Amino acid sequence: MSGIMALPICLVITAANTGLSEGYLLRVIKAYQLAMPVAFCCVLFVRPVVMMLVRLTTRSVP
Repeated sequence: MSGIMALPICLVITAANTGLSEGYLLRVIKAYQLAMPVAFCCVLFVRPVVMMLVRLTTRSVP
């Protein structure tokens, strides 16, 4: 999940900041190297909160 989230974000933000000029993919890869571990840590911390909210707002069907 973190890898899927981080890649499109890196693609868009790199394009917005530096444009689609020469070296774009290399800049995306460098941004991804930072974003992927950060996104992974965020998923680890956010997932339990999301699971709790889902449990509180839904009911199980027998």
